[in-house]
Amino acid sequence: MGNQEIVQKLWNLCHVLRDDGITYHQYVTELTYLLFLKMMKETDNEKLLPEAYRWDSLSSRHGTELQKHYRQLLLDLGSAGNETIKQIYMNATSNISEPKNLEKIMLSIDQLDWYSAKEEGLGDLYEGLLEKNASETKSGAGQYFTPRPLIDVIVKLVDPQPGERCHDPAAGTFGFMIAADRHVRSKTDDYFDLGEWEAEFQKNEAFTGVELVKDTHRLAMMNAMLHDIHGQILLGDTLSSDGESLKNFDVILTNPPFGTKQGGERPTRDDLTFLTTNKQLNFLQHIYRALKPNGQARAAVVLPDNVLFESGVGARIRADLMDKCSLHTILRLPTGIFYAQGVKTNVLFFTREKTDKDSTKDVWVYDLRTNMPSFGKRTPLTEAHFAAFAAAYAAEDRSKVQDERFQVFSREDIRRKDDSLDIGLIEDESLSAYGHLPDPVDLAEEAMAKLEEALVLLGEVVAELKAAEGSEVWRDE
Repeated sequence: MGNQEIVQKLWNLCHVLRDDGITYHQYVTELTYLLFLKMMKETDNEKLLPEAYRWDSLSSRHGTELQKHYRQLLLDLGSAGNETIKQIYMNATSNISEPKNLEKIMLSIDQLDWYSAKEEGLGDLYEGLLEKNASETKSGAGQYFTPRPLIDVIVKLVDPQPGERCHDPAAGTFGFMIAADRHVRSKTDDYFDLGEWEAEFQKNEAFTGVELVKDTHRLAMMNAMLHDIHGQILLGDTLSSDGESLKNFDVILTNPPFGTKQGGERPTRDDLTFLTTNKQLNFLQHIYRALKPNGQARAAVVLPDNVLFESGVGARIRADLMDKCSLHTILRLPTGIFYAQGVKTNVLFFTREKTDKDSTKDVWVYDLRTNMPSFGKRTPLTEAHFAAFAAAYAAEDRSKVQDERFQVFSREDIRRKDDSLDIGLIEDESLSAYGHLPDPVDLAEEAMAKLEEALVLLGEVVAELKAAEGSEVWRDE
């Protein structure tokens, strides 16, 4: 049984919890608590856990005794012991109200083919589950999940090297850094080609990140640990004072969250030059300022279209970016690859130069949006879709690339457009340059997911009303 089959089996367990009113995201978080204990046993790492709270302490109990012990386990692991364990279980609570459901999930986990899972990698198994969650829910935390093929292409082109400090200021479940670690391992025979100190640096310091959402941070911590990555993943807000000390990175790879900062307020840090409520523009400022000004530090950032054309402060930020960095490539991504329908995105590739003036000379733009299929479940995005772009990107002399999708714009061209980077899309009257109609299957599934969430919420409201029915407040009303 391969990891894909195991992921599907684990995912099917979510139906066990439907009667408990648990959402997909809650299910993955709940599964994280249990899978972590099981995986610690399978990898002989249970020494990190108190003996009273290891997997067998759960599997030997039943019914209400099991449920009581499980809830105490969550409470105690989140407040004492190993620092990583504490972060994974911090403020952990169980949403499983029926002991029989907890037993059924544990039994199903025990019966999985763990030998095959270990052969393929427990980290890959867990990452597959996170990807499944994103692709199935179509909403919430999975709404802007970065597709694995896109991550892998970006990492290959940016090409992190041993000894470089890599960072993701909006880490999510740590997908970019895990791919970067995998890339460096592949170049160094799983770090065996490195010296002892260099190998320790790769495992313990090379890959770091920041994540704002507690549950997502928990998933990132476990994902990193299962991939034998032990760099710091800070629970915090990059756009607050937490981000002010995050500097001098060699590589930054990230997909910042879309939308405005909650409440529309400005970032709560005073070291950014340009003030705006646009979250992506603030992340962009942070990223190019956080790179080493050595002519080699580089970044690749997924950003929505509005960052390319927003006027006013947006234009000033783009001008500052092009002064401090060589913005050498923009990839205009097709629509449908993110799980919110119609989202139009791009990848900006840039290198931090030694000077703070006139660093960008030419910007090459690759249009992977016009005349592309509508991606979704029926037409999944694969690495093959990026083959022509990757070849153009890596060409020694880009001017010799014969690809109508690849165009160059001088800094003067861009300046004449008021520093707008909304450029490079091929004009085609037969098909909108801004995408296609979404896959109706995807739309239907998204609607079903939202309906399920609404029904869960309705159930909670009904339960509250029933609980209040006998109270004085209810009678007065």
